[in-house]
Amino acid sequence: MTVYFDNAATTAPRAEAVAAALRGMTEVWGNPSSNHPAGRSANAELSAARKSVADALGAKPENIVFTSGGTEADNLAIFGGAQLRSRHGKHLITSLAEHSAVLNAFKRLEKLGYEVTYLEPARTGAVSPDALADALRPDTTLVSLMLVNNETGAVSPAYEYGKLIRAKAPRALFHVDAVQAFGKTPFSVKSLGADLISISAHKIYAVKGAGALYCASGAALPPLLFGGEQEAGARSGTEALPAIMAFGAAAGLAVAELADGMNHAARLRRIVTEKLGEIPRFTVIADGIPHILSISLPGYRSETLMNCLEEAGFCLSRSSACRRGQRSRVLTAMKLPPDVTDGALRVSFGRQNTEAEAELFAETLLEISKKLVHR
Repeated sequence: MTVYFDNAATTAPRAEAVAAALRGMTEVWGNPSSNHPAGRSANAELSAARKSVADALGAKPENIVFTSGGTEADNLAIFGGAQLRSRHGKHLITSLAEHSAVLNAFKRLEKLGYEVTYLEPARTGAVSPDALADALRPDTTLVSLMLVNNETGAVSPAYEYGKLIRAKAPRALFHVDAVQAFGKTPFSVKSLGADLISISAHKIYAVKGAGALYCASGAALPPLLFGGEQEAGARSGTEALPAIMAFGAAAGLAVAELADGMNHAARLRRIVTEKLGEIPRFTVIADGIPHILSISLPGYRSETLMNCLEEAGFCLSRSSACRRGQRSRVLTAMKLPPDVTDGALRVSFGRQNTEAEAELFAETLLEISKKLVHR
């Protein structure tokens, strides 16, 4: 038996998304840019998927740029945004708690001559508005702060960030990485007040290979890829229509099932935390969306715990899947005690998980903790 509790890394494609992708491969396989019946049929499906994703964000279809995933969407927003506003200044702001797709893009921009301020997250896991306010300058031209942290599940006050940016750095673009938030917590482009928003398909039970960047009107980003000028010139390359069709199918369902999904994840979270509360010094690292439960068993090594859990049939992670084998820089940036960071586990729940699985996981980890010797 295998129990999958690593849904923050990727999700199992749902039947509706698989059916849409299959139809895109077997029935509507024309090039959306071709001007003949097969191409026009493919373009109609592309438009329908774009509208579905746009509706899920409360956006207009023309403001959606399809990408290969969240990483490309983040990179397009950051490199394109920095270049677009560079004549107004080269001061950029992000945080040490961002996904590697964001943080490494900013490190690259530093090498290209930009000045980057890296904000530290508070103990809550999110950057405080006061910290952002202190960092903003008249020459700040791009701010990128995530909505939901991919390791801790902490939710950031993005709307407050947006108000501060408009007041103190009106020429700056505001980018929100909403990859872990989309389909898991309610938001819209209006509620975020962001110019650029990144999302990904495989986090909402679609297939890998598709993502999207919301670009507000007026944020005409210079492209990363050059070629046939697909996606209104923002992202050249023939669109991955099967993956995009799956994305469109999953996006509509994610919004329709949002409340039920949150309630389901909250029940699983409660089962796990109540049982594990029997372990001395058991710690819930951050409060946030119910789907991501970041916990620690101080005094134990997370690698050892994960090995034991894997033998028992459980799939989960220490932190982000992109940080395999390394100490979490997010938890380090939160200035947690070393034994809390070293004993951390990320449990992320999905629509397929059951209460029985949550109970079994908690009981198994409790037994493992009793058998292992503290460091």
